[in-house]
Amino acid sequence: MLMMNDLGSMAAGMMPFDPMCGGLYEQQPPKPRFIFKMPRVVPDQKNKFETDELFRRLSRESDVRYTGYRDRPHEERQSRFQIGCREGHVDIAFTATGTNLQLMFTPSMPIPPYHQSTNGTCNFEKERGMVHILSHFIMNGVCVRWKGRIDLDKLDGIGCLEFDEERAMIENRMLQEQIERYNDRIREYQDKPRAYRNQERGVTDSDLDVKRRLNY
Repeated sequence: MLMMNDLGSMAAGMMPFDPMCGGLYEQQPPKPRFIFKMPRVVPDQKNKFETDELFRRLSRESDVRYTGYRDRPHEERQSRFQIGCREGHVDIAFTATGTNLQLMFTPSMPIPPYHQSTNGTCNFEKERGMVHILSHFIMNGVCVRWKGRIDLDKLDGIGCLEFDEERAMIENRMLQEQIERYNDRIREYQDKPRAYRNQERGVTDSDLDVKRRLNY
């Protein structure tokens, strides 16, 4: 016949306590942890940029548009777009694919942005009524740069992605160093049990040698 405690355990979906397994809150020895950060880039960035269908489409000059504050009047969006450019950030989208990008670049005027900017340029002087933007970033594991121009009045323009070979080399070197550090930690962990077994084997051999001498 089931007791009330048994019914309570079944109703709660809890497993009964097993005294052979020790206390529920018994401290277990910590398991080794290997923290491996997700790589920022893929091993062969250039090949992916040249063969991936999305990159192939975005590498051709195509129409882009400003996507910020779409619920605001056009005049306000024009003002906010220029403010964003001067602060070092702007949201755009490729019209054909709908791919959205947040471009980050060096502010075009010496005012402190609300976040840390990355390298890039924003030039209002190159062409009248247009702003030329260059922004570096990592997309889908590939170092790229967006280069294009946007009309300050219409808030649309032309742009494309290019493979950023210089930054790809830097990121690839960092990736190799990260993999080497991880492999070193794996080897270090694998060597510890081996060293312990060798030490234990040495003790056993020593005991056998003593017994042989006593027998003689």
